Amino acid sequence: MKIKNKEKELDKKGTVGCVALDKNGNLAAGTSTGGMTNKKYGRVGDSPIIGAGTYADNQSCGVSCTGHGEYFIRYAVAFDINALMKYKNMSLKDAAAEVVSNKLVKAGGEGGIIAIDKNGNVVMEFNTTGMFRGYVDMNGKKEILLFKK
Repeated sequence: MKIKNKEKELDKKGTVGCVALDKNGNLAAGTSTGGMTNKKYGRVGDSPIIGAGTYADNQSCGVSCTGHGEYFIRYAVAFDINALMKYKNMSLKDAAAEVVSNKLVKAGGEGGIIAIDKNGNVVMEFNTTGMFRGYVDMNGKKEILLFKK
């Protein structure tokens, strides 16, 4: 992605995630990553692993993740949020907070998620100083954020 400012053009790389709910109730999630700096040759992060960095289930939610991939893989973060919703009847907000701000923090993992549930509720939970994120809801409301509100 090229970002232009008054002085110069900056080349930024990083994770790009998306989640969507269509008019028929179908949920989708996708994640692409710029990778970890100084990663070991051959390392596979969480982004391409369904259930770790990306997951969608029409009965619960769609989730896209970014952060320390090894932790997201080990704790199957995207799937765990879905499972807490399905099997413990937790809301998306509560399930995301439990996984990202409790389980991951206790394990030493940093990162965040963007997610949408089957009712159109959007959650963007993270346990770092900031995370670039944004959404457009079904009424056209747009929000772009970096730090916690």
